[in-house]
Amino acid sequence: MSRRGRRRGASTTRETILAAARELFGDLGYDRATVRAIAAGAEVDPALVAHYFGRKEELFAAAMRLPVSPSQVLPAARSLPAGCVGEEVVRRFLSAWDDPAQRPVLLGLLRTGLTDERSAAMVRRFVMREALEPVARLLDTPDGPLRATLVGSQLIGLALLRYVGRVEPLASAPVDTVARRVGPTIERYLTAAP
Repeated sequence: MSRRGRRRGASTTRETILAAARELFGDLGYDRATVRAIAAGAEVDPALVAHYFGRKEELFAAAMRLPVSPSQVLPAARSLPAGCVGEEVVRRFLSAWDDPAQRPVLLGLLRTGLTDERSAAMVRRFVMREALEPVARLLDTPDGPLRATLVGSQLIGLALLRYVGRVEPLASAPVDTVARRVGPTIERYLTAAP
């Protein structure tokens, strides 16, 4: 018999639903991850998912909060000596992907962004708001939005080949090796004269 309603004891229901949502969005993408499947994964009634999050779009937004904020990474990296900023950005990006707690969130965003147009538009707005616009503001240059987008394109391509496609030898290359090789490109995007 399936469990219905609230769990007994301290309420961790919201967090349990979010954990199940992150896993399914990461495994299946937005379209294929259903509210019913997420509720089943959390061992709750689907009505509780609606109670806590409303529509599936709100659940996705809550589950896909970026584990690492670009607005925190870039200022810390910019305090490094010239020539090391790009490498540190890549290192932190890959470290976030290598963290088992964060990977489902990042996979969910990437896989959802690659599915149908409605889902891709939602991810595009999310990535613009949470990642690219904060980086562009920190750069504070007229071409900041283009620079931020170029950084994003490089990092997303890297994640796609390393973590989704698992293309070798990139998939198994040490983080420091990849950071040293890709870092100068990121550095140019962030700091080169227009």
